[in-house]
Amino acid sequence: MRLAYYPGCVAQTSGKELDLATRYVCRTLGIELVEFPTFSCCGSGFVDEANEVLNVAINARNLAIAEKAGLDLLTICSTCQGMLTLANLRLGDPAVRARVDAALKPLGIEYRGSTRVKHLLRVLTEDVGLDAVRAKVRRPLAGLKVGAFYGCHLLRPADEMAWEDGEEPHAFEDLLAAVGASPVYYRGRVLCCGFPIQFVKAGTASRIAGRQIQDAKAHGADAMATPCPLCHISLDAYQNQAEKAVGAALDMPVFHLPQVLGLAFGATPEELGLSRHLVPVGPALAKVGSGTATGPSSAKTA
Repeated sequence: MRLAYYPGCVAQTSGKELDLATRYVCRTLGIELVEFPTFSCCGSGFVDEANEVLNVAINARNLAIAEKAGLDLLTICSTCQGMLTLANLRLGDPAVRARVDAALKPLGIEYRGSTRVKHLLRVLTEDVGLDAVRAKVRRPLAGLKVGAFYGCHLLRPADEMAWEDGEEPHAFEDLLAAVGASPVYYRGRVLCCGFPIQFVKAGTASRIAGRQIQDAKAHGADAMATPCPLCHISLDAYQNQAEKAVGAALDMPVFHLPQVLGLAFGATPEELGLSRHLVPVGPALAKVGSGTATGPSSAKTA
């Protein structure tokens, strides 16, 4: 399997451990990542708020680069997934299409609309398949209870993302179970992490993140895992602020999605960049092998 690799901004800067883990997992599963240094930022939702057509044009350019190479595009960020997918859909509006085409023409770029955008979580669960993932497990994560945290843009708008149920998804939990962990179901797993308002109302953003972490903890999670680097920033990098906002110690390790798989595939903490996390992951790693994963550790509704 060959895919155009779209790492996004965070995985190339403050979240380099996400890139490390993604490369490890893809090598293990035989996924070839084709790199394009000319990819640009997806706009992260902020450009979209200011100028929808400009945001579509930015992403149409990225999609055109993958299309020219004849490849589908792999994302490792829920927000990038959302922006790129919405760009494909909005290009169906003739008025938007005309303006975007006009913006790209001076660059010598034409996008015909054939690029499919696939988040790593979907590639793993649908294209690779859970059986193939299980076959690569060398260190089953039995004993570790993990609360998946999806992030907004991977699920919603549900009719436009056209994938998992926005309220009751299960792909991430299925993947966690496949590598031996016990998935924890809690309401906050499909809610916002607070990142979109972190730079406008930091206190509100921290309370949002803190409540989601408390929810996962109350349902027995030893750790959380997210497919979105922006969610990881809110839940891990700003967890100290979240503690202040909710007035309680949280001490919740937060993994990137491919780090969880990498651990199960036998990678060392160094290979996965686990030392880069601000909340120590040692307590969660100590749980691995301490019990037998038997399925979800709580009910699917909170």
